Amino acid sequence: MLKIRYSVLFLFTFLNLAFGQKTEIVRGFTRESFNFQGKAAWLMKPKVPALGNPWVWRAHFPDWHTEADSILLQRGFHVAYVNTNDMFGSPAAMQIWDDFYNYLVSERRLATKVALEGVSRGGLYIYAWAKRNPLQVSCIYAEAPVCDIKSWPLKHGSKADWNLLLKSFGFKDAEALDFSDNPMDNLKGLVACKVPILHVISLEDKIVPNEENTFRLVENYIKLGGKATVWPMTKGEKSLQGHHFLIENPEQIADFIEQNSSPTKILLDARYYHQERTGLSNSFRKFKKEKVGRVAFMGGSITESPGWRDKFMQLLEEKFPDTKFEFINAGIASTGSTPGAFRLQSEVFAKGKIDLLLEEAAVNDRTNGFSSAAQIRGMEGIVRHALEHNPLMNVLVMHFIDPEKMADYNANKEPEEIQNHNSVARYYNVGVINLAKEVTDRINAGEFNWKDDFKDLHPSAFGQEVYFRSMKTFLNDCYKSTDFSATSVPRILPQPIDDFSYFRGDYFSVRNAKLLKNWKIADAWKPSDGVSTRKQYVDIPALISTEVGAEFTLDFTGTAIGICIASGPDAGVLEYSIDGKIYPKLDLYTQWSSFLHLPWYLMLDDQLKDKRHKLTVKIDREKNPKSLGNACRIFYFLVN
Repeated sequence: MLKIRYSVLFLFTFLNLAFGQKTEIVRGFTRESFNFQGKAAWLMKPKVPALGNPWVWRAHFPDWHTEADSILLQRGFHVAYVNTNDMFGSPAAMQIWDDFYNYLVSERRLATKVALEGVSRGGLYIYAWAKRNPLQVSCIYAEAPVCDIKSWPLKHGSKADWNLLLKSFGFKDAEALDFSDNPMDNLKGLVACKVPILHVISLEDKIVPNEENTFRLVENYIKLGGKATVWPMTKGEKSLQGHHFLIENPEQIADFIEQNSSPTKILLDARYYHQERTGLSNSFRKFKKEKVGRVAFMGGSITESPGWRDKFMQLLEEKFPDTKFEFINAGIASTGSTPGAFRLQSEVFAKGKIDLLLEEAAVNDRTNGFSSAAQIRGMEGIVRHALEHNPLMNVLVMHFIDPEKMADYNANKEPEEIQNHNSVARYYNVGVINLAKEVTDRINAGEFNWKDDFKDLHPSAFGQEVYFRSMKTFLNDCYKSTDFSATSVPRILPQPIDDFSYFRGDYFSVRNAKLLKNWKIADAWKPSDGVSTRKQYVDIPALISTEVGAEFTLDFTGTAIGICIASGPDAGVLEYSIDGKIYPKLDLYTQWSSFLHLPWYLMLDDQLKDKRHKLTVKIDREKNPKSLGNACRIFYFLVN
């Protein structure tokens, strides 16, 4: 029996040494030290873990003021640390932090939300990571934290520390002085995710002065609606120009962390809503090997507006720090898959070969009333055209949420537009993130609610974080599964799902119109009636008439013809024919026309023989009862 015990002890010691692991008792608790990606790391374990395995993550100086940690360990918390010292919360440090978090949550089964603790320069780390991942943070506790690098180390620190910071960020002095993502900056996401913060300070601190750090951050946080508390430590001696001080109330600090960390919640796994398929390997290999990348975002207003897209770009830049990226924002409000298919060539591909295309159209495909057939033709038009443009391109299709989709899912029905877009993505084996289903399920699981948190189909700051968290999980999983030593193989495309899909779609200039009768071409149209429009549709050529009976013809070649117009308060009715065939009249007025010259994409016929055709258009005498006139303003013809 004694030999067996010695054998087990020897094996345990050998494994610890072989894998750089060491287990010891520190302050009465087990601390397991190990190597993580070449960095020293450790995890302290409670004697009896609390339900859900809540934990605290220490930044720089993990052995300084451990009183609250010891109390939390007694209450069942784990305490973790990875040594990214002298990296100053830089993007490189944040990549290690991301991986360390994922390791502790997935392998060690710690809670998905963590309490962050930062001392002094540790403030740079905890706020940098928290702003990147606010939904994963239960609360922030900081002691005399650095909140502005211009305060420390530039003004009150050493030249050596300033140079280390510059090196870690890859900054020149001027870039560091212009740095606009200090802990005290860009706190909107943290506030939206309701992360409470507690700072303890010394009023005598000359190294990290409160007026330049904590007070400014807390003021910014509260002005945004955040919950922030500051506790001055006034007892005991102060040293290092007031920067070192006694912690008077560690129990209350432990209470703050425990109350905001417990009870832990088991959150839904975003991966359930992902279809990785071919993933992002081709583009990732390109980014890493060639150190250049062109990424395009195609969609409606949720893509065009700031939010998840900015964080996605930041993540790529930090994931591939040596890569020079070009990002193309081709999001335009109110546009879905049909407009996207015709916009793609001139607004995206004309800028060069695209490596990664993110596409979303489900919200506007429903809102704009596109038929089921049009939804497939539009989405296949985008995906197939993209893969023909660059057979090595990665495409990611995303479905965003709106109340109608949520109602469908709650009635156990998959929204039609999502069915159609999924059928295209599945056929071409491209990735999908179904955020519509994910948000619906998270709301139903009580993680948050629509009215107070997500708020609108144009997501609140909180909703943007929900979207991005899922995208980040997808991106990290794709990165993990990418074999960077492999060679990317161009796709061989199958036959189209629908021969009439818009994968040959493009704009056709209005200057090609002929036999103009009471029409004119404005070289740089803009509204003259005080009614707004989309910024992408001003100061561009437009074929215009406001007169009944105005007529023109157009010769074109292809299987489809359509028009992109401004549907404003005076939008009229068109009558038209193709090759002599008369079609039903087309009312140009929409439900939004009274207050917006809405860019509106209308297909006149999309099932023609692939040959030369003649279109004849005339403004009809009739008009919508709500319209103020008989106007037609055409920006582009749409030819497939």
